[in-house]
Amino acid sequence: MRPTPRQQVRRSKERARYETAAIHAVLDAGFLAHVGFSIEGQPFVIPMLYARDGEEVLLHGSIASRLMRGLAEGIPACLSVSHVDGLVLARSHFHHSVNYRSVVCFGTARSVDDPAEKAAALARFVDAILPGRAAESRPSDRNELAATLLLRFVIEDASAKVREGGPRDDPADLGTDYWAGVVPLQTRYAAAVSADDCTLPLPPSVVRVCPEAR
Repeated sequence: MRPTPRQQVRRSKERARYETAAIHAVLDAGFLAHVGFSIEGQPFVIPMLYARDGEEVLLHGSIASRLMRGLAEGIPACLSVSHVDGLVLARSHFHHSVNYRSVVCFGTARSVDDPAEKAAALARFVDAILPGRAAESRPSDRNELAATLLLRFVIEDASAKVREGGPRDDPADLGTDYWAGVVPLQTRYAAAVSADDCTLPLPPSVVRVCPEAR
């Protein structure tokens, strides 16, 4: 697939990924995106929870949000997601880096007004944060649905970029007395803490991800 001009990676082209599966993999590994757009000449970048649904990304926020309403009007937007996998420590300051996976998506958003579709999408949000959690909690009621603006961001163009491996030191530095290597980074769950007013046992979705709870 030949990339379009706006999705083409121009620096470190060897790290670019344009395949749909690679882009989806980066999106599916997270649930927090940064969405950029411009309203009346003022640029904004806001962090938002998201969930991928096929070739679309679900976004949601308050119906009272001016920014959300602006997105719902179909203005051009850019959505980015990134994951840091390790610190890359080189022998020289210049070659220090990080291992990462990132994706940048271009497109427009539209609002979802059908109550049933909106309720299903909000349940998908919950499961995107913690698989299985939607069935363990109450669905949104009519008032909550009315207070929520749900958007479907249609991915028109996208590209992923991935850095893997160790440092790329200059040959002249290889014999120096400076340590080089990678310090991996991982996101992990700690022990779950029940709400002060909750005496119920931990639900299965939490037990699955909290080793201390088993």
